[in-house]
Amino acid sequence: MELQERVAVPIFTEVDRDVFLNQVYPGRCPAVLRGVDLGPCVDRWTVEYLAMTGGQREVKVHVSSVPQMDFLHKNFIYRTLPFDEFVRRAAETKHSDFFLAEEESYYLRSLGDDARKEPADLSRQFPDLAEDFHTPQFFEPDRFFSSVFRISSCGLQLWTHYDVMDNLLAQVTGRKRVALYRPQDALHLYLNGDKSEVLDIDAPDLKRFPEFIKATRYDCVLEPGDLLFIPALWFHNTLALHFGVGVNVFWRHLPADAYDKKDPYGNKDPLAAAQALQTLERALHALDELPAEYRDFYGRRMVKRIQNRTYCHNPESETTIPRSLSHKPG
Repeated sequence: MELQERVAVPIFTEVDRDVFLNQVYPGRCPAVLRGVDLGPCVDRWTVEYLAMTGGQREVKVHVSSVPQMDFLHKNFIYRTLPFDEFVRRAAETKHSDFFLAEEESYYLRSLGDDARKEPADLSRQFPDLAEDFHTPQFFEPDRFFSSVFRISSCGLQLWTHYDVMDNLLAQVTGRKRVALYRPQDALHLYLNGDKSEVLDIDAPDLKRFPEFIKATRYDCVLEPGDLLFIPALWFHNTLALHFGVGVNVFWRHLPADAYDKKDPYGNKDPLAAAQALQTLERALHALDELPAEYRDFYGRRMVKRIQNRTYCHNPESETTIPRSLSHKPG
């Protein structure tokens, strides 16, 4: 069987603000940042400490009878638990108390105080735990959008998706595998909104998704204390190799007015892109009034014009990580 091309995400050590801004950030490619000071959280955030410090604040969590969660087909349920109870369950491999099955999986993606209006902010939802976490100062404070607390059971795998803002994934405890795909491979990922329909990226159904094999996969395994820079629009899929705790820090890469102000999750397309997609839908509906051969003719002309106006380079050309992102010794 034809194999998907794989590339190792480069690892940087001894990264400070200058190294990040001058050597990592301009490349717009993922990078593992190792040795950045995340604060005492790396040593303190045991199950017992999290449960005691986080207390009984209620949290809304994902619960699934299978570890491979599918957002498009909703193979999970939402339940509310006290935070301390959730942490204990998420750290277990088999449960005496459960909703669906003894070996069910748990996942927390923290929300704002008003989930429909406010982005998540670790310092507001979990102020005591936030004192243990040092947010890397790799971006201007006024660009900050959200800090998302993430806790997952061992073996939990999240669907492939993209975000419209740059972010740093801080892996505080546990190990996590991350697979990423470049924005230029969007045509091979069978998108439904911002998510890929290819759920099993390790053993994909190539009869159903034959183009998926053409997407280049970028791989890394995050160790406790690692940071992963995920540029906006890069697709990512995570697999918890252990019970794990992390924090995602998102910031605005574009001017603030480019984003939908009513989006507390930071995953809605920028306003200009959303308007362009709506205009495209209207154009396609207009072409529906023509016979098939005319739709084909004018559709091809539209595709060519879009390619000429918007593509940065040939979409079929190979993309390699720039020399500035090669492995740094240390």
